[in-house]
Amino acid sequence: MRLVEAETGRLIAAEVEVAKSSWARFMGLMGRSSMPAGSALWIEPCNSIHMFFMGFAIDVVFLDRQMRVKKVMLNLKPWRVSPIVFGARTTVELPTGTLAGSAALAGRSLRRLLQALPGVAMPDVLQFVRCP
Repeated sequence: MRLVEAETGRLIAAEVEVAKSSWARFMGLMGRSSMPAGSALWIEPCNSIHMFFMGFAIDVVFLDRQMRVKKVMLNLKPWRVSPIVFGARTTVELPTGTLAGSAALAGRSLRRLLQALPGVAMPDVLQFVRCP
């Protein structure tokens, strides 16, 4: 799965990992030494994250059920906790610096494009739009 800026076609993440099971959502990025450039972790359902036992900072995007951006957090450091983002349904975690200045989301639409994921039933394209 890829995450792409719709208007420009700029690739935000070439490899998006989906964490849908309770265990995968709980573990998130814990225990990993880094997050490679071009990667992302899609956590659903999720409206808050913690950075306990993390060794690196990340950028985070919170989305509602209509895939609208509710909140963007840049450079969230280890041992921190995000606020509960009311109305958020999904969280996308990205390597720090991916959303520098949040320019990648400001007024832009993003699409999640599926590559072949056997056994995962999801829509082919989801639109991401910034909430006013």
